[in-house]
Amino acid sequence: MTAIIETVWLITGCSTGFGREIANCALQQGARVAVTARRKEAVADICEHFPDRALAIELDITDSQQRENAVQTTLKHFGQLDVLVNNAGYGYVAAIEEGDEADFRTMFETNFFATLAMTRLVLPYFRERRKGRILNNSSQAGLMANPGTGFYSASKHALEGVMEALGKEVAPLGIEVVTVQPGAFRTDWSGRSMQRSGQRIADYAEIVGSRLDMIAAIDGLQPGDPVRAAHIFVELGTMDNPPAQLVLGTGLLQSYREKLTAIQKRLQAWESVSVSAEYPV
Repeated sequence: MTAIIETVWLITGCSTGFGREIANCALQQGARVAVTARRKEAVADICEHFPDRALAIELDITDSQQRENAVQTTLKHFGQLDVLVNNAGYGYVAAIEEGDEADFRTMFETNFFATLAMTRLVLPYFRERRKGRILNNSSQAGLMANPGTGFYSASKHALEGVMEALGKEVAPLGIEVVTVQPGAFRTDWSGRSMQRSGQRIADYAEIVGSRLDMIAAIDGLQPGDPVRAAHIFVELGTMDNPPAQLVLGTGLLQSYREKLTAIQKRLQAWESVSVSAEYPV
């Protein structure tokens, strides 16, 4: 494992939740970290604790100039960049018919397009060095879609798809891509950060509304510990041969296994139809 003290990290979305904990954990273990947030004051306390190794950078990842500035400032200040952590993002919940197009497009801009743009900025530098690692904080929603979180799942499925392809493209160049799917963790995702459509359609109250109310009700009671997760992220940033994907949380592990079992059963049940579409041999 590469000594973390030798690495430089750029982490998006550090004001709260996973981003804050990952930044703190990496700094505690000796890394140098560009700690970003839309308002630098939100991460000032982190940087005050590690004045020699932390750098606060103002970054709204949907702003192309701020993205460019974050990467260039990190390189200029620390002289290198080893790990990009794509963490910034948020949830938007609604039945598909209830969703406001402007709102879910805005969410997509953050969760997918801006994250992709951030990634593309570091690739030329990583390619030149033949070294670098990209860590993506995705979600269980990137693996499974459920009522009420379809738009959010779509943004995370898109991220999963592009990062899986990217990982295969850059592996021969010494660049590694790791995407993490947390389950239910005690962050602000289902509380302060959550955005919900103002429209309510009575026909969806039971299947969608009740599930969204449940998500809101467990805010602060989720079984996942963001601090423990942050330590795993930091290990993934420096370990040899990291996994391309890693699910976090007992509940997610069980539900994803159930989904894979259901997929296998469906493939077997419809195998004859699947193969019947080809020209006869």
